[in-house]
Formats: sequence, structure tokens, C-alpha cells
Amino acid sequence: MAGFRGSAEKPETESGRLTLGDITADQIPDGFERAKFSSPFLDMAGPYYERQGEECIIVATRINKGHINHIRVAHGGVLGTLADVALSYQVHRAEQPALPVATMNLNTNYLAAAKLDDWVEAYASIDRISKRTAYCSGRILCGDTVLMTMSAVFAILRK
Repeated sequence: MAGFRGSAEKPETESGRLTLGDITADQIPDGFERAKFSSPFLDMAGPYYERQGEECIIVATRINKGHINHIRVAHGGVLGTLADVALSYQVHRAEQPALPVATMNLNTNYLAAAKLDDWVEAYASIDRISKRTAYCSGRILCGDTVLMTMSAVFAILRK
């Protein structure tokens, strides 16, 4: 599993969850920048970062204290949300102007756990896209470890 780059001591809010202002540049791998998408839920679930890979847009996050469950690993919902975000974002950015999408189906296979301070990256590809539907698949990695495989079907909400 990938280790934490930076100080072992991390600032926390009263809830114990890191905020965007608490994450420093040395904790984010080179080439990643704050994701261009946002909503109150995604701001709470992230923060998310992105970079253009060779074949896809890579969406990533650092596992923080607010992501950890009672067995001291990232809650499955954290990885499930990252899967949905990465897959849908790939479709959203597939055309200009960007496509509005809604998740119709999301399948996830949990293969390994993410731990506190892990940097996790989601890779997604569009397997098939039509006028109204997109089929995608991908994986979430921590270093060389595959944490999750996933697939989804999205409705494309064209006007």
C-alpha cells in the first residue's frame, strides 16, 4: 500500500475529518490538481484530485480520518463513491460540451482495503457509448494493489 508523503502529524477539525485546507501540496502526487467538479456531498466525501492519464482521466483522493470505519480501514462507501465519481466523470468529459449523466447501475468488487493516509487512484474507461447510454469499467488502485474493480451504466441526459 502507498504510504503517506509528508508529516505524520495531520491537522484535524473537531470532527476528526481533514478539510481541503488541511491537505498540503506535498501530500498530493505530482501532476494532480484539485478536481474541477464539486457538490456539497462530493466535498464531504473527498476531496478529489484529477490528472489526465494516457488513456483516461485519473480521479484520486487521500484516505483521511473521516473515511475510516470501525475496523480501521476506509469505509466501503468511500471507495464506492470514488468508483461512481471516476466512471461518471469519464463519460461526462467524453464530449464537448460536457455530457450530463446519471448513474443507472453500479457494480463494485472489493478486493483489498485502503488504510489511513493511502493515496488511492481510480482509472475508468468507456466500453461503449451511444446517444443515451454509456457503459464503463475500471479499477481503483493504491500503488500496485488493486482495491476494487467496477463497472457502471449511465444515462446520458441529452436535451
